[in-house]
Amino acid sequence: MSAGNQNLLFRLMLYITLSHLRRIPSCTAFQTSFQPTRQSVSRLFASASEGTRFTTMTTANKSEKVKAKLVSVDSLEECGERLRQGGLVAFPTETVYGLGCNALDQDAIMKVFKAKERPLTDPLITHVTKHSDAYELWNAEESSIEGKALRQLCDKFWPGPFTLVAKAAPHVPQTLMANTGFVACRAPQHPISIALIDAAKVPIAAPSANKFGHVSPTRASHVWDDLHAEDVWIIDTTESDSEVCAVGVESSVVKMELSENSEKGTITLLRQGAVSASAIQGCLEEAGIADNFDVISRTKKAVDETVAEVAPGQNIRHYSPNIVSRIISQSCYTSNKDPTHEEVEVLSKTVLIDFGGKLSSWEKHAIAYRDLSKSENSAEATKSVFDILRWAEQVDDATQILFPEIPDGPSVDALTLALKDRLTRAASGVVISRIN
Repeated sequence: MSAGNQNLLFRLMLYITLSHLRRIPSCTAFQTSFQPTRQSVSRLFASASEGTRFTTMTTANKSEKVKAKLVSVDSLEECGERLRQGGLVAFPTETVYGLGCNALDQDAIMKVFKAKERPLTDPLITHVTKHSDAYELWNAEESSIEGKALRQLCDKFWPGPFTLVAKAAPHVPQTLMANTGFVACRAPQHPISIALIDAAKVPIAAPSANKFGHVSPTRASHVWDDLHAEDVWIIDTTESDSEVCAVGVESSVVKMELSENSEKGTITLLRQGAVSASAIQGCLEEAGIADNFDVISRTKKAVDETVAEVAPGQNIRHYSPNIVSRIISQSCYTSNKDPTHEEVEVLSKTVLIDFGGKLSSWEKHAIAYRDLSKSENSAEATKSVFDILRWAEQVDDATQILFPEIPDGPSVDALTLALKDRLTRAASGVVISRIN
């Protein structure tokens, strides 16, 4: 497909992307210039109502034709061949399950967007096993300060949950990058993902293996729930759930950009994961190039999905269950007041997802309750957060999910910040000060 046709296709998809916003009196946890929620997630070719959007293995719409296929880890060579031929394969990483395709195949990339019903403004991350494969996708001279910084950050944080965004080489497909000219790369740590990339013999572009905007998948069954009607092979593993996606939330994403004709640049943390801005700063200091870069964080930024971005996970509504989800303010859950009769009625249809026992006094009134980590262990919480969100949306007769507001600050660790980010976006940035 020519560059002109790619651009035409990109504009067409933007035109038909839907963005439905609703106004809710609230305070928002993100910096955004628009009202922070959509009633439904936009589709590439169609829209579906919230009530029928997601299915489960046991309650899948019987009229839907099942196209997906579960395969074992013994089929990695066949999966690699499928990727080379333009097919899709869902595979586990240390963060979440990814929906993989050949990152250099324009038609395969479009299959991912179509299967996920993902707007073309949301770019894909390319997965590699060798640093040299990423350098071939970036347009940076090895001897330049940009090249040195990329090499230092790769050496420090790869393989692992860390994605680097930099200017792309000319041969990188524009659709992969949301037409921004910047390509995102990472080297995963999970042995199955490494073996699959090696078997494919091509870089693999892979967003999370779910419908766009829904809760990210950390099990093969989660992928099946969302994508059973798509032509996807899903690698099922015999590992325990805790070993499959041990980090449990998506990678940190940073963008590197140098000023024109300058040795000075900016490294911006765009999505919070297991790697913090301070860890990035420390890496640059160790390499003796910290003076060349300003390291900043923009993880609280939120955009409408019609805006093209260089990194995924920027939408205000993301990682969302298919029932109403809200954040309960710190001032509310620390007030030590007993809930009123009206509030008890509301709680009787509410699923509470807690962190550190902040909402435990309301557990007896709730229809269901789970604590991500009673000890506020961030690694324990992020490992299970998406699985628990998917559990919560399937609780019979539940009408909403409430999470506690999680304080942040300079002393808060990276995974706690990542947890706060995922829950905030799951709640569409809406913080409420009263249960009712």
